[in-house]
Amino acid sequence: MSDTGGLAAPPAVTYPTVYAPPAAPLAGTDLDPPLRALDRHCRELSEGMREAGAAVDRDPDAIAGLLHLPAVGFQAQGSLPPEYRDTGAHPAGPVQASASSLGWAVTAERLAYGDAGVLLACPGPSLSGLAVEALADDAQRTAYYERVTSAPTWTFFGLTEPRKGSAAMELETSLAPDDDGTLVLNGEKRYVGTAARAQTGVVFCRRAPGPWGIEAVLLDTAQQGFEAELLPMVGLRGARISHIRLTDLRVRPEQVLGRHRPPSRRGLYGALHVLYRGRPGIAGMALGVTQAVCDYTAAHRPAMPASARGRLDGVLDRAAALRRLVHTVAGEIDHGVVDVPRIGAVKSRAAALAEETTLLAAELLGPASLIEHPWLEKAYRDVRAFEYMEGTGAVHRLSVFHGLVKGDLLGSGPVPEPYVTPAGVSARAGGRSAG
Repeated sequence: MSDTGGLAAPPAVTYPTVYAPPAAPLAGTDLDPPLRALDRHCRELSEGMREAGAAVDRDPDAIAGLLHLPAVGFQAQGSLPPEYRDTGAHPAGPVQASASSLGWAVTAERLAYGDAGVLLACPGPSLSGLAVEALADDAQRTAYYERVTSAPTWTFFGLTEPRKGSAAMELETSLAPDDDGTLVLNGEKRYVGTAARAQTGVVFCRRAPGPWGIEAVLLDTAQQGFEAELLPMVGLRGARISHIRLTDLRVRPEQVLGRHRPPSRRGLYGALHVLYRGRPGIAGMALGVTQAVCDYTAAHRPAMPASARGRLDGVLDRAAALRRLVHTVAGEIDHGVVDVPRIGAVKSRAAALAEETTLLAAELLGPASLIEHPWLEKAYRDVRAFEYMEGTGAVHRLSVFHGLVKGDLLGSGPVPEPYVTPAGVSARAGGRSAG
């Protein structure tokens, strides 16, 4: 029986069988032919995800029995280098299109329309793969991808700490030499997606004072000194948010990512590389659930008054505007440009809009709507997690303020290496984005 992290699992429910995701293209999009093909493919893949989502919400371990679903396998393919992809499982065009930041935003929205919890529960490289791509040498990269493609493998990205949050400059987890010269890792990480299930992952830690004293190490969760436990969750249970304790964990030199790089291009740059690239995907997920809740509300109250219809249409208009902004910032990332305040702003607004939409739906469907509509009740719980993924709204509002003060909020600058993605290498964040 699955550990639910200290909270009672929700009762078993059956969701309505009516499922009609909007046809491509979605309002606010201006996609080229490969991305339109990806959008259509993901729309088809999302079929069946709501039933799977009910199972994962009840028991997060149920994902192990859902690996046959096409969406589960597809979401990881674009985060793999071309030589490690399963070329027979999915069309090559959509897989390649999903490898970009923009492609992942499109994929995340369509699959989250089906169920965001399933998307976050899937095995694959996820955020740790981005850190490996940004920092690893050839031997580390080969070992990592051979492992995650040899069998269904869950991974984690350990940045957030109990006392410091995701402030990469203030990490307290330490990597220090022992008396015999080996490296020893000690500390804690909190709010890390799938760490209690994962077989491998990346932990950021401090080896020396200052910004260039941060390192990223690739761990095996079977190593002595690694312990992870589930945290209580009320939504997005498939993400399995966890607390990690690292106690005198021995780190071999080959586990330190970026050891061949100068200090200025190692741990800190890897952390920022992942955070910036992950945010458009979270925004896409939030917009996917927003669209799904609007469609669900309209389907279950087709004869709503004009005033109510106008409020629902207003949400859809805002979603279309945000979708265009998400696609814009994701496309800029793919071209080596990161506008940090704007990326944070669209992620924060998309998360807030998803919450507002569930409140509106609960109002329009009546005072007992969260009891009479189990899927809506689940969506209501799920969307409140987006606020805390890849930085809270307060963090992003501060970033927007700094952008306004500097006068460059609406402008962009080139991204320092290693953010510029080499040709043929995945540029996007995979499924889990917590941590």
